[in-house]
Amino acid sequence: MTTSNPQADALTLDAQLCFALYSAHLAMNKVYRHYLADLGLTYPQYLVMLVLWEADGLTVSALGQRLYLDSATLTPLLKRLQGLGFLRRERAQDDQRQVLVSLTPAGQALRRQARHVPPGVMCATGCTPDQALGLKAQLESLRTHLQSMSFFRKESNHDS
Repeated sequence: MTTSNPQADALTLDAQLCFALYSAHLAMNKVYRHYLADLGLTYPQYLVMLVLWEADGLTVSALGQRLYLDSATLTPLLKRLQGLGFLRRERAQDDQRQVLVSLTPAGQALRRQARHVPPGVMCATGCTPDQALGLKAQLESLRTHLQSMSFFRKESNHDS
């Protein structure tokens, strides 16, 4: 049954942008879980490794900023990756309050083993490279816009 009331239509599950993003996120995580299984990584651990493969020797706070994660969320990920032998955490010599995160040789070698992940995920999306780049740009723009909202900045200030 359809209704002519636009406000009522806005309160359906299928009308929600957030649900489209959420359900796509769930589906994407299943794809990543498949491709990451042989590496022994979870998706959040894979994201940490991606950042460290780009720039090794980052502080925990720099990693958190790059991944949009607070230290309470990031620390258990780092401990698990350290336990797997992929990274080490050490206090910075010049500032003992900072913890530096560096790849071990095993963590560096894992990068070669992970080369199959991006093409596999790309194939699973059914997107052309141009479509994927366009979608990525739209999502980044959405994220930037949402983060510019005044209530978002207030909540972020409370997290620090």
